[in-house]
Amino acid sequence: MTPIILDATDNVATATRSLKPGEDGATQPIPRGHKLARVAIAKGDAVRKYAQIIGYAAADIAAGDHIHTHNLDFRAVDQDYAFGTNLRPVAPAKPDHFRGYRRATGRVGTRNYIAVLTSVNCSATAAHRIADHFTPERLAAYPNVDGVVAFAHGTGCAMGGNGEGFEALQRVLWGYARNPNIGGVVLVGLGCEMMQIDWLIESYGLKPGPLFQSMNIQDVAGLRRTIDLGIEKVAAMLPVVNAFEREDCPASELMVALQCGGSDAMSGITANPALGYACDLLVAQGGTGVLAETPEIYGAEHLLTQRAATPAIGEKLLGLIKWWEDYTLRNKGSMDNNPSPGNKTGGLTTILEKSLGAASKGGTTPLNGVYKYAEPVTARGFTFMDSPGYDPASVTGQIASGCNLVVFTTGRGSAFGAKPSPSLKVATNTEMFTRMEADMDINAGTILSHGKTVEQVGREIYDMLLAVASGQQTKSEAEGLGDYEFVPWQIGAVM
Repeated sequence: MTPIILDATDNVATATRSLKPGEDGATQPIPRGHKLARVAIAKGDAVRKYAQIIGYAAADIAAGDHIHTHNLDFRAVDQDYAFGTNLRPVAPAKPDHFRGYRRATGRVGTRNYIAVLTSVNCSATAAHRIADHFTPERLAAYPNVDGVVAFAHGTGCAMGGNGEGFEALQRVLWGYARNPNIGGVVLVGLGCEMMQIDWLIESYGLKPGPLFQSMNIQDVAGLRRTIDLGIEKVAAMLPVVNAFEREDCPASELMVALQCGGSDAMSGITANPALGYACDLLVAQGGTGVLAETPEIYGAEHLLTQRAATPAIGEKLLGLIKWWEDYTLRNKGSMDNNPSPGNKTGGLTTILEKSLGAASKGGTTPLNGVYKYAEPVTARGFTFMDSPGYDPASVTGQIASGCNLVVFTTGRGSAFGAKPSPSLKVATNTEMFTRMEADMDINAGTILSHGKTVEQVGREIYDMLLAVASGQQTKSEAEGLGDYEFVPWQIGAVM
């Protein structure tokens, strides 16, 4: 297969297999997924892929040369931002359905868990021991309960009592307690931490009852008594949560986290555009797709502002970009610290190149909302939530925002799951899919290896979303993943 040219204006092509000098115009060895120059590029000139600038030549580059970190420089690109100039709404489609759990709030879950949430790291051991008590044997009498899960984290104290970090953690805890995949909650604290349970309950209107209980280790009088009391509370919840049964629900009730991790150069050619097509199908149903990882749209944000439904939405997105530029600057970093070493081995050279491929997960429909990290997503359609590019922290925010499903594309390979929302993993290339088939749900590499279209694989992803939402187990669930991926984003000083 010859190297892929993504746009006629590109001066690079992507090798779909490793090339030796003399093969397909290569003058040097080109690893699979890496770029070769289509024409001579002078030092300082722009290098283009996806019809966009991905960097600047650090030296004169001859036609057929390998282009990567040794001869491609990152430089921030001045963008001419426009709002709402590329609005392509989709016509409503004939309604599809799935079998979900309808909650009292009206929202619909795809799973039915009991959560043991912690307000602070000091109560993490208690939470894990409470959850660990409920073995598959003890849960066998409750077939509608997917499990009892501890959501423990490493923060909650030694932080400011207000500001971005405190508010973000509050939103995460409230968001998990309210996620429709959670049927019941036990919230466990120490008692003296900054993240006071009573403050959280008061701020977000959480109401204690049969399906929401809380306690502090200091008030209960120690770890052992807290564990015993927590087990009693969960045991009392089990028959109530088990009473929820799946029923027919419209696909409009699905909110899908659009994620990628361990990306390679094929991500922006196969899996991400296919997920974008699946997102468009979901939006046509009235459902919601939530893109995140703000550093991984850097350099592609102008393509999203062109899709902003209103100028205010576009300006809100640009505000996030400016915040991240300042955040990295004051921490003596660079937006080009991402891509990772694995991304670079897979052929991605700069954050600009990575972002252009990552943004395609969001499809083509209008951008209807931009949200803070873990803020409830209230708009329907395609939306964006601020987060780091670190997958566990990003997905934690998306689940807190209301996502009841996750689709995770990967090129290098990933072992990822995120309870309570099932994670469907999509491989970007057939080689990795074959190597890690026990972890991958869909092979988008067939777009290159078997001649499938982006639309065909996108439809495959969408159909599997409906099946998984109805209870079909994903590979990550089969592997038991998801207990340790609860990672709230820590913003601000640790004191």
